Amino acid sequence: MNALRVFEAAARNESFAQAAEELFITASAVSHQIKSLESYLGLSLFRRNKRKVELSAAGTQYLQSIRAALDEIEAATYRLTSNPERDTVTISVAPNFLIRWLMPRMNRFQALFPDVELQISASSGLIDFSKQNTDMAVYYGNGEWHDIEAHFLRHVLLVPVCSPGLLKGKKRLDHPEDLKRHTLIHVGKRQHEWPEWLQLAGVEYTGFSRGLQLSSSQLATGAAQEGLGVALADSTLTSREIEQGRLIMPFDIKLDTHKSFYLVYQKHRPLSHAMKVFKDWMIEEMQPNFSID
Repeated sequence: MNALRVFEAAARNESFAQAAEELFITASAVSHQIKSLESYLGLSLFRRNKRKVELSAAGTQYLQSIRAALDEIEAATYRLTSNPERDTVTISVAPNFLIRWLMPRMNRFQALFPDVELQISASSGLIDFSKQNTDMAVYYGNGEWHDIEAHFLRHVLLVPVCSPGLLKGKKRLDHPEDLKRHTLIHVGKRQHEWPEWLQLAGVEYTGFSRGLQLSSSQLATGAAQEGLGVALADSTLTSREIEQGRLIMPFDIKLDTHKSFYLVYQKHRPLSHAMKVFKDWMIEEMQPNFSID
């Protein structure tokens, strides 16, 4: 087992020295373990160069099987040493997704899977699964992340939303052109969204005289709910507020962001029972026919 772990570390780092540093042993000990493994197999697993080592064809083939086996051993050890009565999955989710979509549905998940414990943290950044104690995460993007297994959940479509109280005065919203008389709420890093939506709606955007800029989608949607203006929000995440009448959608014109929500986890990782049921539940729950009762 020691030789296999040394082989996996050396192959992943393409360096005996870096593998030694990672495993807290000497570089000569790494070299000795690799030579012992190669002698046992009767095959050369590496091509030695001056600056780094490279896997041979046999080493590449062997690594795939070894990595899967080590991952399974790690997962089995975790399951054995954790609470045997409960299966836990740790999840990282962006705050807006957590508050507006996941939390309102957690009771439904818990009713279906009482043996699974969800440990959820709010985070907007990408996760280094090899260094952080996180099993899964919800990402927003194009589905292309290095060393990540990504499962498509749903496309992100933006629609205008505002408080019903915003329309009680003289500034009605009967046509998209009427937005010129209202405050547009922008997300700081995505200021292109309103100009793109207005172009889609056939409205010339000149910057308008009124505007409000906030740092996140969560804050922008909250500001719209407080009657501070009109925000662009994801139609899936705001469906609950719209159904309950806390937000209205004055125009059913959807801007395709060409990005989506994905449930992700480290590539080649065996799924625990908790991870599998959460993945299947999320994919099914994200289908268009599901909503909050």
